[in-house]
Amino acid sequence: MAYERTMQRPGGRSARVRSAVHEAVVDLMEEHPWEEMSVPLVAERSGVHQATIYRRWGSMSALVQDVLVERFTAGEVPDTGSLREDLRQYTTNVAESLADGAIPLILRATVMEIRPGESRESSPAFRAREQQLQVMLDRAATRGEQVPTVEELLDVLVAPLYFRALFAQPMPTAHADRLVDRLLDLAAHR
Repeated sequence: MAYERTMQRPGGRSARVRSAVHEAVVDLMEEHPWEEMSVPLVAERSGVHQATIYRRWGSMSALVQDVLVERFTAGEVPDTGSLREDLRQYTTNVAESLADGAIPLILRATVMEIRPGESRESSPAFRAREQQLQVMLDRAATRGEQVPTVEELLDVLVAPLYFRALFAQPMPTAHADRLVDRLLDLAAHR
């Protein structure tokens, strides 16, 4: 599968191609509705030949998934020595990234690719982020802190942030901090 090959972090010319194509996708998504997006449009904007894009990604859908994976996994989760502070910093980072118009556009394009009746699995971006969050929770548990499950973290903290970014205005950071308190209260009362 062409998409899985792009998961590795390429270097040299391959990294430049990936960067140019990703940048073109994000720029074009800010200028055009999803229905107008196409590999030829990305090729023209990025200066990368269509054949290279098709060979490497295969489709616009796979290309957008690759952009999403890169954006979701670009930074490590915080390690402040306290789960509460890790979660606050993580939540602030997510809230700030969602205020950037490109992330909600990429997410919307991904949602638009969902087809009725198709079975769905977690996206590579989701799985990667879930693993990173589990590492944060495992560190806190090792320190002896009471930790929520990764599912609770996703449901109570992450889902509201992304839901608001997709369907309304991104959540203000101060409100996002309250989600952290709610999550940790849930873990403490289990």
